[in-house]
Amino acid sequence: MSRIKNANNTGVNRRQFLIASAGAGVMLAFAPILSGCSSESASERLNSKRFNPTIWFEIDQSGAILVNVTRAEMGQHVGTALARIVADELGADWNRVSFNHVDTDPKWGYMVTGGSWSVFQSYVPMSQAGAAGREALIEAAAELLGVAAKDCRTENSQVICGSQRLDFADIVKRGKIDKTYSEDQLAKFSPKKPDNRQLIAKPSRALDIPVKTTGEAQYGIDVELEGMIYARPLIPPTRYGSTVLNVDDSGAKAVKGYLGYEVLSDPSDILQGWVSVLADSYYGAVKAADAIKVEYRAGETANVSEEDLIAEGEKLVADKTAGGLFVDHGDIDAAAQRAKKSIEGSYRTASALHFALEPVNAAVEFKDGVCHVYTGNQWQSLFLPVVAKAVGLGEDKVVIHQHYLGGGFGRRLAGDYMVPAALTAKATGKPVKLVFTREDDSRFDCIRSPSVQHFAAYWSGEGDLLGIEHAAAAGWPTLTMAPGFMPDSVDKKTKVDSFSISGADHWYSLDHHRVRAINNTLAQKTFVPGWLRAVGPGWIGWGVESFMDEVAHAQGEDPAEFRLSLLDAKGKNAGNAPEAVGGAKRLANVLRETTRKAGWGRKLPANEGLGVAVAAGQERTMPTWSACVAHVKVDPESGQVTVLKLTSVMDCGTVVHPDGALAQTEGAMLWGLSLALHEGTAIKDGQVADNNLNSYQPLRMKDVPDMDISFVQNTEFPTGLGEPGLIAVAPAIGNAIFNAVGARLRNLPIRPADVKAAMQA
Repeated sequence: MSRIKNANNTGVNRRQFLIASAGAGVMLAFAPILSGCSSESASERLNSKRFNPTIWFEIDQSGAILVNVTRAEMGQHVGTALARIVADELGADWNRVSFNHVDTDPKWGYMVTGGSWSVFQSYVPMSQAGAAGREALIEAAAELLGVAAKDCRTENSQVICGSQRLDFADIVKRGKIDKTYSEDQLAKFSPKKPDNRQLIAKPSRALDIPVKTTGEAQYGIDVELEGMIYARPLIPPTRYGSTVLNVDDSGAKAVKGYLGYEVLSDPSDILQGWVSVLADSYYGAVKAADAIKVEYRAGETANVSEEDLIAEGEKLVADKTAGGLFVDHGDIDAAAQRAKKSIEGSYRTASALHFALEPVNAAVEFKDGVCHVYTGNQWQSLFLPVVAKAVGLGEDKVVIHQHYLGGGFGRRLAGDYMVPAALTAKATGKPVKLVFTREDDSRFDCIRSPSVQHFAAYWSGEGDLLGIEHAAAAGWPTLTMAPGFMPDSVDKKTKVDSFSISGADHWYSLDHHRVRAINNTLAQKTFVPGWLRAVGPGWIGWGVESFMDEVAHAQGEDPAEFRLSLLDAKGKNAGNAPEAVGGAKRLANVLRETTRKAGWGRKLPANEGLGVAVAAGQERTMPTWSACVAHVKVDPESGQVTVLKLTSVMDCGTVVHPDGALAQTEGAMLWGLSLALHEGTAIKDGQVADNNLNSYQPLRMKDVPDMDISFVQNTEFPTGLGEPGLIAVAPAIGNAIFNAVGARLRNLPIRPADVKAAMQA
């Protein structure tokens, strides 16, 4: 989603950055440039409250620093990372820093948390704001101390000049701070040089761990509103086209606290055929919903199966007129015509669920004509207009109050679960808390679509690799939820969901390379395809890196050395500043380091193998370079695969928050393992077949392998880490199985029966 150029805190145009004493502290805020205010000082503007400033951070008279954060917190400690950027530039005492998650007031600009963008997009603007604050504090302190500002520096929330020191608290109490910067002036501040950093890239504690440990942290599911009632939705038989014909609530009337039901009519058309069941307790709402009988007319996809979706994908990738071009380098048709040797391979992934610990939920109340939504969400700016349309209000009359997310993983980029809560509150005239049960949550999930990929590689008569052709078909999340963000295909034939094909534009140098991105229209109308952690590369990488292994073996080359020969950083793969300095050379570096650490090439016992894969993060415009070596053991009798160890080296540039970086990468890699061997469902009768953990079984603790994760230490521009660790794990495992027992697996998840069948083939 890098094409969302303004999806960060910088927000609107024509603003000034104000730093001034205000109230009982110092406020540092962006403010719109208003006519008639040009002669007012920053202090006058901040204290007059004649406008709505975007307060990035503030310092009170005790020296406490509060950083306001627009990004959602879902376990990745984003607030800590962003606060650390500001604090380092200020020269602050980390023990006096805290942060706050803001609501959807328009002053905060575009709000989205996904794609591993948070640090990447916020690093420069938050560094500049912190640097401007540092300058203002130094100037005020210099005046109080009677020294030159150029002789001062900040450290541990003090301005220091020789033997003299002045605490930020004293400066706030005694100093006169009143500065205005234009956006151009602010842009001249550069982040500190690495040697001058005190907090960034240094070990630290996450600020939100204490409240999460004690239970004080408030997640969406914890919200309590005065006078609220509870609701549970009844999920219709199809995502689209279902109609409620009759509701029989005679059985529900025996449930204590049952308050009735509402058949929801949704002008936003997100919900079709929904009933909301009401009670004075959550338990009552659950029991009453179980007792209600609803007669539906189901939509057209009521009989669709996983096999139907895969068959449609197979048909689409075989049709060379389907889809639009995502990559078209060289002339693959000419290469295919003159080739003397070729191989083909098809790779598939099953439907996959998010299964966040906290089921989706929302609490809604209407006060003074304003719809207040209390929930945890990742893309507030996308779904606030949807809620407004559903309840018939202007967007200025809807506020989403942000809470912690008990797991997001891309599911809460969609805010569809807010709509039934809002419609129910409007219908009843009462505050409503609507919570999905685990089964409801699964059936309403925006699943990772099943996918089919087809590859063909071509060689000359001299054995030179000429090129690779690649086609990929799946349901596209962006097509349903944010079609405006879909760019034109390279051939201008159609729009493509780049978030469902990123990773196919890899960093290997090929003379001829073509990629077709194809929407599986049957999947699109059966469910809402969703963004799941690592998004497109999470399944695209499975095909790309598995097939690259096939190509290496077809050439008789070592898979690691073969990859290195293609990572030459020539042409478009040379990289660019600031986010991709070094290009494919950095990918080659992490590959060399990972194979060295994993002991690549060493002799292993029978039925054990090492497999390698690389990845370049979410998208070429924000590469996080990584490699993974998986060490597996295969039981030839049962086909059972045991992952003994995962070794990975990551290069994300500057590692802003090392503890958070390690935690995110561990989680991402374990999810990659889960999707490789354990996790997957199927569409049956238009719905997911598995809706709870008795049948949908992610990775268990007993199956967690040894992990060796390290980060390249450099001072390059920081890129994302929330998702990249997932991408290379599954293909590394698949390639390791091939090296262990000679079985090439092409379907995810990899089941023991599939391994055994492949060994016997």
